[in-house]
Order: sequence, then structure tokens, then C-alpha cells
Amino acid sequence: MGETRLPRHMFLWSMAIIYMFAFASLYVQIPGLYGNEGVLPVRLVEPRVDGSRPVLEQIHAHPSLLWLGPRLGLDLDAQQAMELLCLAGALLALGAALLEPLRDSLVFFCLWALYLSLCQVGQDFLRFQWDSLLLEAGFLTVLVAPLNLLRWRSAFRQHDAVTFWLVRWLLFRLTFGSGVAKLASHCPSWWGLTAVNHMFEAQGIPLPWSWFIQQLPDWYLKLGTVGLLVTEIAVPPLYFAPIRSLRLAAFYIQVCVWLHQQLLNMTWPQTIMSLVLLAVFAVIIYGTKVLFTLEIDWEAKTITYKTAFTQQQFGNWLKLVTGPTIWVGVLSLTWEVVAAMLGCVCVRGCLWKLWGLVQWAVIASAAVAVFAISQVYSSKILPEVRQAYSLVERYRLVSAYSLDSRMTGVDGRSEVVLEGSMDKNTWTEIEFMYKPGNVGMAPPVVAPHQPRLDWQMSQAAQGLAEQSPWFTSLVHCLLQGNKDVVRLIQTDSAQYPFSQAPPVYLRASLYKYWFTQTWWRRGYSEEFYPAVQLGGLTLEGMLSQHGLKEKFPIQPSPDSPLAQALRQVRDHVQTLPGHLVLWSLLATVATIWLLKTLLSGVLGGRKAKPTPAEPKAKKAKDQPAAKNASASSLKAERENSEESRRDADKSPKKRK
Repeated sequence: MGETRLPRHMFLWSMAIIYMFAFASLYVQIPGLYGNEGVLPVRLVEPRVDGSRPVLEQIHAHPSLLWLGPRLGLDLDAQQAMELLCLAGALLALGAALLEPLRDSLVFFCLWALYLSLCQVGQDFLRFQWDSLLLEAGFLTVLVAPLNLLRWRSAFRQHDAVTFWLVRWLLFRLTFGSGVAKLASHCPSWWGLTAVNHMFEAQGIPLPWSWFIQQLPDWYLKLGTVGLLVTEIAVPPLYFAPIRSLRLAAFYIQVCVWLHQQLLNMTWPQTIMSLVLLAVFAVIIYGTKVLFTLEIDWEAKTITYKTAFTQQQFGNWLKLVTGPTIWVGVLSLTWEVVAAMLGCVCVRGCLWKLWGLVQWAVIASAAVAVFAISQVYSSKILPEVRQAYSLVERYRLVSAYSLDSRMTGVDGRSEVVLEGSMDKNTWTEIEFMYKPGNVGMAPPVVAPHQPRLDWQMSQAAQGLAEQSPWFTSLVHCLLQGNKDVVRLIQTDSAQYPFSQAPPVYLRASLYKYWFTQTWWRRGYSEEFYPAVQLGGLTLEGMLSQHGLKEKFPIQPSPDSPLAQALRQVRDHVQTLPGHLVLWSLLATVATIWLLKTLLSGVLGGRKAKPTPAEPKAKKAKDQPAAKNASASSLKAERENSEESRRDADKSPKKRK
């Protein structure tokens, strides 16, 4: 149990931080994305309240808290309801990040329910893989976190290893599935070991250091491709190794920081474990050299690589290991479940045994259920498991990751460039805050903010405009001059060329971008979206084709006290770019943590110093030594205390 205590605390704290950033990042984008006049108005898809149906039935059909607003007496429109959920989630996650008692199972369940509610109505802008990953990891957090708020904090948590095993299983599925999918996609870049040469240039929103990495030697980038495939395919099975050192080393290698325990002053068992550890990774290194034919050219100071196995051989190997991999998971989970049960039985006291077994039964059942439905994407899944998954599919408890891992951007990254005009003759490019545009500007630092419109623009560039219906809505909003949508592109009106009056015409072109010695260069590729105007037949036809025409008129915003408070918060935030809002939030958390650490250090130092006026603290400190003292020393202490009392009685103050 002690082995899981620190990882569990770190996992819960990290999830609280991630939730905080996720809710805050989405909050600043809600008006432009989901407002009444946004790109994809949430009022068109929000679930409707049906008073004739039971509440639980409606929750199962539409697992979202948005439709509960009217039942709770909240006079808010759909946009304000989303903002309320985001603010509640951000504040709750902030509290969990700063206060350990709030890292509770009930708190994390609320965070998961709030984010699920938003994803249910988020449409294209809340269907990214990181949203699915956050929901799945968030549900596991509910099982991992303790029940502190209900005062059910037990002296032991024998089931911790079982719940934390699910986190290991998720990490295994994420990494191993991603690595296998890269080679299973038959992508020439992965098989030719050149994927990393293009990866940083083609990522959704490049970062400043992406340019520096792209300038590294070709042999070094190919080494990065080999290392990525090895760490995603060969290392993840070690997450379930029976030796803890192997599991730790596999984890540290996965995050590119191998921090093993000290090698000095080891006992013989530790030495043997270290030798086993070295042997396992020696096999991995040797296998890497053989499978990718690594050869070092000392004269040219380069390393050459070549895949030494065929796609058919890889496919045969994949079929061979798929079944055993699942059985390894079954055996590993069984081991943790049985060990946890034995730990509960060995506890002293019948009531504690019974309470521990009850906890174990609940957690073990949940772990087995989550493990079973996570196999739904396997071709050999049982029909009963697939049926069980269909019952909880809408809750997004498990997902498949990196099913399509073909490397894009081999011949340059595709980028959609919007242009506006007042007369259809002179066209002005519309610059976005985050995605590549101006070839002379360095990529910005965006994290931890997730600009969803900019990211979707990079995804839209991989296909046709017809495959991204939201793009037509974006064009329509910009022609109307919707300020909330414009703020998604530029919060500084001076940077938006049509801040005084919206453009009469809009069009979009597809360009190819490449990293050069001066950030970017680009070349025109083709037309992405034709020139359109408000009321034009082309635009109206596309709006009708994609079902973006208004189905019912916009209702006036409510004027309740809660709605007014939400508008005031929005007025203070909307003038700042999203990344500045999140950096401010990060600075606030860091400052509070610093003050908390300093105050705890000062107060702790004062309490640690025993003074003459605190005999109880000194007595408690010396109690173990007093228990082991001899009878003569105890007698001497009693005599000394009696003499002290007699001296005190003879003092002048006492006589008075």
C-alpha cells in the first residue's frame, strides 16, 4: 500500500490541475463557439426537459446537467448554463489542487460529471482525443480518490493497488495502442523512420521550440523516430512486470526521464533486482539494434537506420501478441485483486475485516468492469461485454486512441488562410492568434490553453471544406461581424483588419507551410472555400445543406441575479487572450502554493521548538525514552520533582 501512496497523491493533484485548465480554457471560448450567435450555438442542441419522463431516464438518455437548470429554478440561457458549469468546475478543481481534503472521490465525480455535461453538447469542438482521455482518466480518478468528505477515511486502503492498476492499464492502452497504430497504418514515414522529421512541423499548433527541434540533424531525428517506436511498443508491457524497479524504469523512460533508485549501498536483493533490470533493458537495446539495423559511421559522425522487418511480419507478430497481452492484463489484475483481499483479511478486528472486504468488493467489481469494457475495440470481444459497453457508451468511460496514425505534413503542413474583401478585388488576410499564418512570425506559446478554433482549422486543412460544416458557420458569423467569434481570432481589435466594419466577401485558400531558417515559408496550393457574401446563393445553399439555418428565433437573455453575475465575470475576462487568462490562473496557483509553503514552514518551525512553558510537548517527546529507563532513574526524577516543589513552597511569593 505504501508503494501507491505517493503516486496516488501525485495523480490526484495532477488531475485537479488538468481539470482546472480544461474548464478555464473552455470558458474563455464559450461565447464565440457556443453563444447564441456563435459558430455552433449550443441552444440548437441542448436537451429539452420532458416533464412526463422520470429524471433518471432523462439523465441516462442525455447525461448532461444543462437540462437540469430549469428544474433547479435557474433562469439562464444555454450559453450562460455552459459558463456556469465551466466556472463551477474551474473553482472546484482549483480548490482540489490547493487543499488536499478536497481531493475526494465525490469532488472528482462532480468534476467528471461537469466535463461530461459539456462534452455532450460540445459538438465538433469537444470531440478531440484529449477530451476523451480526460473523461476516461477522470472517471478512474473517482475510483482512486478517497472518501474524505464523508469521514470514511480508513486506517488502511488495501484496494489502492487495484484502483491504481486501472491507471497503469489506461497508460498501457494509450502508449502501446499508439505505437502499434503507427506501424499498422502502413505509413511510409513510420516505416521509413522519417516521421519525427515532419512531426513538429505538422503538429496541430506548432510551438516555438518546434522550429528548433526541426533544425536538428537528420540522423538525430531518425533516432527520435526509433526511440519513439521502442518506448511505445517495447516498454509499455513492463508496466505489469512483477518487479517494481522494472515498472518504475518503464514509466520513467516513457516520460523521457529515467530516475532509478540509488545504486550505492545496496543489499544483495537490490543488487539482483538491478541486474535483472539491466538485463531486460539490454535485451530491448539489442533488439532495437537488430530490428532497425542501427549502424554508426564514426568517420561521418552519423547513425544510419533501416527497418529490418516487413509489414507482413509485423502483422503476424501483432496477431500473435494481442491475445497474450490481454491475458497478461487479466493475470496482473487478478494478482492485485487477490492481494488486496488478503490484505483486508489480515487486518485486526472483525469489524475492520468486514469493512475492508466491503470496500474491496465494490472496488474490485468496478475495476473488473472497467477492464472488461476497455476491450470493446478488440475483435475477440465477448458479446456480453459489447452489450455492457453499449449501456455506458454515452458516458465515454473508455475510448480508442490513435486508431489512425498516418503522418501528415510530409510534403509540408496544410493550412487554411482566410481572406476578406470589401469590393472583391482587394483581399486582406485574416491572421489568427495561434495557428500559423504570417510567415515571419514565430509560433506562440499556447499551453496550457487549448484554442479549439485554431486547432480545428488545422484539422479542416487535412480534408475538404464539405467535411467541416462548422467552417461555413464560421464564415457566416464573420460576414455578420459577430464580435464573440472575432475574439476567437483576435482579442486585440487593432490586429483584426475588419474591426470597423465586417467584410463584404470572404474566401479561404489552402497553403503549404514549411519551417525554414526564418521560421516559415509557404506556397499556394488550391482554393479551399469560394468567395461568398451574405444573402448569396452559394452561402445560403451551404447553410441549408449543413443544417445551419436558424430553427427558432433567439430568445432574449434572462435578467436574473445569477445571469447578471455571469455577465459581469464575462465582461472582465473577454478582453484578454485565452493564454493570458490561463497564465494568470497558473501564477495565482503558484503564488498561493508558495505562500502556503512559507507559512507552513514558519508555523511548523515554531511548533517544533519546545519551550520551558511547554512541558507536555517535551514529555511527549521524551516518553519513549522514559519507558525504557531504569527504576532508579525514575525514582531520582520523582525525588527531584519533590525537591522542586518544596523549594517553590519556600519562595517569598508562595508565602505571601
